[in-house]
Amino acid sequence: MSGVVILSLLLLYFGALILISRIIGRKHSENAAFFLGNRQSPWYIVAFGMIGSSLSGVTFVSVPGMVRNFNMTYMQMVLGFLLGYVVIAFVLLPIYYRFKVTSIYTYLNERIGKNAYKTGAGFFLLSRTIGAAARLYVAVLILQTYIFDAWHIPFALTAALFLFMIWLYTHQSGVKAIIWTDLLQTFFLLTALAIIIWQVSKSLHLDFGGIVDSIRTSPHSQIFVFDDGHSKQNFFKQFMSGCFVTIAMTGIDQEMMQKNLSCKNLKEAQKNVCTYSLFFVPVNFLFLCLGILLLNYASTNAIALPALGDDILPTLISQGHFGIPAILFFTFGVIAVTFASADSALTGLTTSICVDLLNIRKYNEKQAKKIRLGVHLGISLTFIAIMVLFKAINNTSVIDAIYIIASYTYGPLLGLFAFGILFKCQTNDKTVPYICVLSPILCFGINELLKTTIHYSFGYELLIINALLVMSGLYLFRAKQQKGD
Repeated sequence: MSGVVILSLLLLYFGALILISRIIGRKHSENAAFFLGNRQSPWYIVAFGMIGSSLSGVTFVSVPGMVRNFNMTYMQMVLGFLLGYVVIAFVLLPIYYRFKVTSIYTYLNERIGKNAYKTGAGFFLLSRTIGAAARLYVAVLILQTYIFDAWHIPFALTAALFLFMIWLYTHQSGVKAIIWTDLLQTFFLLTALAIIIWQVSKSLHLDFGGIVDSIRTSPHSQIFVFDDGHSKQNFFKQFMSGCFVTIAMTGIDQEMMQKNLSCKNLKEAQKNVCTYSLFFVPVNFLFLCLGILLLNYASTNAIALPALGDDILPTLISQGHFGIPAILFFTFGVIAVTFASADSALTGLTTSICVDLLNIRKYNEKQAKKIRLGVHLGISLTFIAIMVLFKAINNTSVIDAIYIIASYTYGPLLGLFAFGILFKCQTNDKTVPYICVLSPILCFGINELLKTTIHYSFGYELLIINALLVMSGLYLFRAKQQKGD
C-alpha cells in the first residue's frame, strides 16, 4: 500500500475527529467543558474510550515485541493493574469527588500544604510530559519510517504535523470532545488488533484451535515466574509493581483522572473505572498472543527479525507478509492510539498548569480562556521538542523506558498522596520539595550500589521504594515537629 493511500486514510480519520470536535465545540467551548466536560459525561462512553487512551501506541507495538525477551510475563503486571484500579475506584475517587477538585493536586493543598501542592503538580508535569511525548514518539516514528522518510520529510516536521492535528480538535472543548473522539479511537484500536491476529493466523494456516495450540506449546508462553527472586520478571515484583504503577500513572495522574472526574457522580465514576479495568486483561493478553504468533511466523519462514522488539510488528506488516488488510488496520490502529494518548495528555497538562500553577480561577471567563489556549499551544510545542530529543537518545524498549522514568518521577507523587491518606498527622510543608527531590536521587544511588555489590538491580519495584522514602521523610519531620505534643 502506497504512502499516498495511507496519508489519505490519516486525513480522512482526522477529518472525522475534527467533525466530532466541531459539533461539540459549538455548544461547549467554555473552561468548565474543557477541564471536566461539565461533569456530564456518560460513564459507559468514558469507560470504552479509556481503553484506547490507557493502552496507547506503546502497547500496540511494544507489548508484542516484549515476548521475544520476556515471554508472556508482562501478564503478571497486568494482573497487578486490577488491584490498582480497585484502589483508584474505592479510595482515590471518593476523595476527589468529596473535595470537588478540578485538578487532583488540590487535595495535597488541603491535606498537607501549598508546597506539597506545587511539588505534586510539578512532578506530574515532568512525568506526564516525558511519558506522553515518548508514547506519541512511538507512533509517529512508525509512520515516519514507513511513509514520510520516503518523501524525505524530516521527523521534526512530521511530529509538528501530528501535534497540529491534535491541537485543532482539542483546543476548544478539551475533555468534552475527547470523551467522544476516544470512543471512535478505541473502536479502531480493538478492530485493528483483531484483524491483525486474524491475518497473521491466516498466513500460518491456523484455525482457532491451531492458534490456541501454537500459543500454548510455544517456549514463549510462560506467564509466571516464582523461582527467581533476583529476576525483574519475578511474580511478586511484577504484580505489586503493576498495582502501584496503575495507582501512580492513573490514580494520581491528572490526565487520566480528568476523564473519570467528568462523570456525573461518584457512583458512575466508579462503574467506569471498574468496567474499563476488566478489559485490560484480555486485551493485553491478545497483544502478547500476537507477539507469539509473529515469532512463530518468522521462525517458520526463516525471517530475520529486527534487533529492537518495538520494530517486529511494524516491520513484518510493512513488508507485506500479512496482506493489505493488516497494513490498512495497523495504520488505523497506530493513528487511533496516537491521537487517543496525546489528546488527553495535552488536555491534562493544560489543566494542571492553568489550575495548579497559574491559578486560572482568579480570572474572568474570557481572560481564562485566552490563557488556556496559550498554555495548550505551548505544551504542543514542548512535545515536539521532546520527541525530537527522544529520537536522538532512545536505545531501549519505549514501554520499559517509560516505566523506569515513572519509577523515579511518580514515586514522590505516590508518597505524597499515600502520606496524606494513610496518616492523620501533619508534616512540615516547607520540607516537602526537598524530600521529594532527594528521594529519587537516593533511589538511583541505592540501585547503583546494589548492582555493583550484589549484582541486584531494581525493577519496577523502584516506584514503591521511592514512595516509601518520601513517606518516611514526611513522617520523620512530623515526628520532630510534633515531639512535644
